[in-house]
Amino acid sequence: MILTDLPGDLIRTLSMLVVITSVVAVETRRLRVSATVYGVQALLIVGLLCCFATVNPALYWWAGTAFVTKAILTPLFLFLCIKRTREVELPPLIGFGPSVVVAALLMVGFFRLTHSQVELLAPSPLAQTEAFRTNLAVASTVFVLGLYAVLTRRDAVKTVIGLCLLENGVHLSLVSLAPELSETALVGIATEVVVTVFLLLYVITGVYQQAGTTDTLRMRELRG
Repeated sequence: MILTDLPGDLIRTLSMLVVITSVVAVETRRLRVSATVYGVQALLIVGLLCCFATVNPALYWWAGTAFVTKAILTPLFLFLCIKRTREVELPPLIGFGPSVVVAALLMVGFFRLTHSQVELLAPSPLAQTEAFRTNLAVASTVFVLGLYAVLTRRDAVKTVIGLCLLENGVHLSLVSLAPELSETALVGIATEVVVTVFLLLYVITGVYQQAGTTDTLRMRELRG
């Protein structure tokens, strides 16, 4: 591994944009915009994977697979579902103003916490280097923002977008925690998620056509 070959400035820029797109994807009420921002984040992640591929060429395979699954297929499935259901998110459990504040606090807090305490969270020499430390901090931040969306959003489509963000955080963490994963493992992880997203959106579309709602609270009532 030649860590000096890593483009540090580019990694920091892409990492900052990944965090910003997470907040925008969670907080915007227009589902098409949210799906579009998720697609932009996917492209940023592809760029990050290519940056880190200097220490593990297998990441080029992962980047290519992520481009197809995250930047093309997942947004496509989201757009199709939104077209068949609704384009404006249902009111979340937390109002827009307070939610933006909470998201901003989560963004800043978890980034700083992970970046400063990476020795405890990932006690490996590689994770201590600045580029991988930043990547792990971004991964934890994106994960938490995705989890926040899942817990506070009533709209099923926005919940799926939150799951996608959560999964992006997990994928980014693997770059720092397990950079030597083989090509088959990396591609397998990337393709499994897009199948799950497709099935979830398929079910959501079917429920909407039958019950006329994407409200997860009402969907729970429908089970009875």
